[in-house]
Amino acid sequence: MTFVVKDDCIKCKYTDCVEVCPVDCFYEGENMLVINPDECIDCGVCEPECPIEAIVPDTDPSADKWIDVNARYADEWPNITMKKDAMPEAEKHNGEEGKFEKYFSPEAGEGD
Repeated sequence: MTFVVKDDCIKCKYTDCVEVCPVDCFYEGENMLVINPDECIDCGVCEPECPIEAIVPDTDPSADKWIDVNARYADEWPNITMKKDAMPEAEKHNGEEGKFEKYFSPEAGEGD
């Protein structure tokens, strides 16, 4: 089992999770984070740190689509290990449906 970041993260990008990750397996896109499934040690410490519950185990039924997204973009985006401010309109987009189709960007973030 590994953990994945779902589309709830898009346009929010809270980074509380990256600070607690003991293996630094988070990667930063322009408007979301992903977890590298090959680096994740399944410790689960990141899951409760996400204020919008965007992180779930890959065994969760809602994770199916996100396993491939996380794996693909973890190979393309830079590593992030330090907490940054959330996106400016994070609260506005929290809980919004269909964020992947509306807003997903394949562009890389800044990383550390």
